[in-house]
Amino acid sequence: MEVILLERVGKLGQMGDVVRVKDGYARNFLLPNHKALRATADNKKRFEGMKEDLEKRNLEAKGEAGKLASKIDGKSFVVLRQASEVGQLFGSVTSRDIARLIAEEGTEIAKGQVSINAPIKSIGQYKVPLALHPEIEVSVTVVVARSNDEAERIKRGEDVTVRRTDEDEERAEAAANAEAVFEATEEGEEAAAVEAPAADAEAPKKAKGKKKAAAEE
Repeated sequence: MEVILLERVGKLGQMGDVVRVKDGYARNFLLPNHKALRATADNKKRFEGMKEDLEKRNLEAKGEAGKLASKIDGKSFVVLRQASEVGQLFGSVTSRDIARLIAEEGTEIAKGQVSINAPIKSIGQYKVPLALHPEIEVSVTVVVARSNDEAERIKRGEDVTVRRTDEDEERAEAAANAEAVFEATEEGEEAAAVEAPAADAEAPKKAKGKKKAAAEE
């Protein structure tokens, strides 16, 4: 589908550009969010009539976004969540959570301006882009931790999760093998100890049998 962009959109183009996009992307995102119009003859004429107003509004929005950017660009936010020993969250941190967190610090942004591809599902430190305006993008740092103390450790670059490294795996495997050998040795010794008395008991019987056979001869 061909559309006329009503604002700058990512890698697609600038305001007024006529671009071809996938039908689903146009119907589900560009058109309902008023970021584009179908590139029909009527809409091209319509765009020319609204271009000046669009440019004015874009300039105002860009100015407001610039003010927001100066307040939050590079800031760090801490999110406390419950998680397992290996750092897997019992839940997730979503774009809505991050937008609410930033709002609590005094800067209102929409969840749609938080540019994460998927919810955060493990503890750690994340650089999160914020698309405040089609022409202005900043980033904040989000530290997801189980406590404030742990958050400070993460900021210092410490690994606060319990993970088994390859070396740990090798040591565990070697210990398991050694234990298996030890158990097998013990079992062999016990079996030998059980068989030995039995063999000793049979020896006199065999000797007596040999003497009897010799006497009969």
